[in-house]
This record gives sequence, structure tokens and C-alpha cells, in this order.
Amino acid sequence: MAEFRIVRGDATSPQAKGPKIVAHVCNDLGGWGKGFVLAVSRRWPEPERDYREWHRHRAGNDFGLGAVRLVRVAPDLWVANMVGQRGMRRGSAGPPIRYDAVERCLAAVADRAEELGASVHMPRIGCGLAGGSWQRIEPLIRRALSERGIPVTVYDR
Repeated sequence: MAEFRIVRGDATSPQAKGPKIVAHVCNDLGGWGKGFVLAVSRRWPEPERDYREWHRHRAGNDFGLGAVRLVRVAPDLWVANMVGQRGMRRGSAGPPIRYDAVERCLAAVADRAEELGASVHMPRIGCGLAGGSWQRIEPLIRRALSERGIPVTVYDR
């Protein structure tokens, strides 16, 4: 079991040596403009550009719930755009978070982290605008990443 830490700080400024992946949850509508993505865009333009292009051409690619794209933003740093949210608003179907999609995303991130020898860094994914419960998200992260030996740091502000 690898280290799982919750620290105060900014997930867009991951504190670790070696290769790093910053993971966050996106919606399945192509919307990028609220929540953690604003911090991502302030730091790097590439993840937003890639997400919008990925969504625009979704008829010919894998864009959808459970899909992940890693975008390289520095020689040893990637941002994982994880589609784990259905829409953007609460409704009769409950909050936008889709735990099964987040679980698939985290498994894909784990595969890439193993390939890259990377640690994974994130805010409390799925618990802001997506409306998810940290009590449900944390075990998914631990199972998908920590139990596979991938170090995880979660950043609280």
C-alpha cells in the first residue's frame, strides 16, 4: 500500500519529486468554466484546449463517462481530465457525480501512473460542483491507486 496523504495546498502545484499526474473530474457536456478547472486553466492552457477538442470530436473518439485523457504540461507533469460527471446540475437523478465513471477513470489513471512511475495529486475530486461524497470517493481512490502502490496526495485549500 502506497502513501495516501491529505495536505493543505494547491493541487496545481504538486509537491513531490519525479513524474506527477494532477487528476480532476470533468463533466460529459464539454463545459469547462467553474470549479477546479479554473485553477487548472490559470496554470496551464493545454488541458482545457485538449478537453474542448476531445469533446468537439466525440463522435469519433472515446469521450464519455469513464474516459480519461492525460495532457502533458511539463516534462514530468501531466493533467488527467477524467470524465466522471453527468451534466452540471443537480436534478431528479441526484448530483452530477457518477461514482462508477470515477472508478473507471481512476483505474485508467493508475495504469498510466504505473507506466510513468508517477505519483497522483488531486483536490477532493467529485466533491465540489459534482456533488459527490468524500466518504464514497476516498475508498475509490485508495482501492484504485494506493492499493496498487501509487502514492496519492489530496490537497485541501
